[in-house]
Amino acid sequence: MSDATLNSVTQDPGDFAVQIADQIKTFIVAVAEVSKVEEPEEAVPVLLLQVSQLLLAGGRLGAYEDVLPDERYEPDLGAEPDADGLRERFAALLEPIDVYSEVFDPYEPRKVPVPHRISDDLADLVTDLGHGLAHYEAGRTAEALWWWQFSYFSNWGSTASATLRALQSLVAHIRLGQPLEELDGLDTDQDPGEENLAEEAGRVMLQEIAGPLGLRPVK
Repeated sequence: MSDATLNSVTQDPGDFAVQIADQIKTFIVAVAEVSKVEEPEEAVPVLLLQVSQLLLAGGRLGAYEDVLPDERYEPDLGAEPDADGLRERFAALLEPIDVYSEVFDPYEPRKVPVPHRISDDLADLVTDLGHGLAHYEAGRTAEALWWWQFSYFSNWGSTASATLRALQSLVAHIRLGQPLEELDGLDTDQDPGEENLAEEAGRVMLQEIAGPLGLRPVK
């Protein structure tokens, strides 16, 4: 293992927190700006880049030594910022491609795909990351690092990984000229165990985004 790798794993907590906080602030600001664009083809490549960079921060948190908070109980942060507006903007922007399928745990066998929405994922990421950022900006560095590390393992790491996979798949289909297949009705509003899921999501995806993203139009 190189000295640079060792240093990134055992780095001074203060310096490490500054770097992680900067990456997280950049992600939150960038995602808020992307949510304001008008076309999905403007959003998808930028989201791919931002989620990729966020997962670099997550990987560093995962490799870093266990962080313990200064206090036994988490200080009260007051009301959490509402991410519903962000969720709704992305749901409208990405409507044709919002729903995707994902395996929740690659080591847990499942018979059917689990439906997710990119819009939900992005809002959840901003909420999780913003919670730690509030601690950081209040001067509770250890609490912030603990929260970011804990929630990386328990929630936002898997959420970001799933979102990245969906975005990467979209960009790959576009750049390789491979039409998107219908989603076989995958819909987050229905029980994934039902045999007859609605077919609308896949049709709408192709009809509304085929032209702008250079995909084969539906006949």
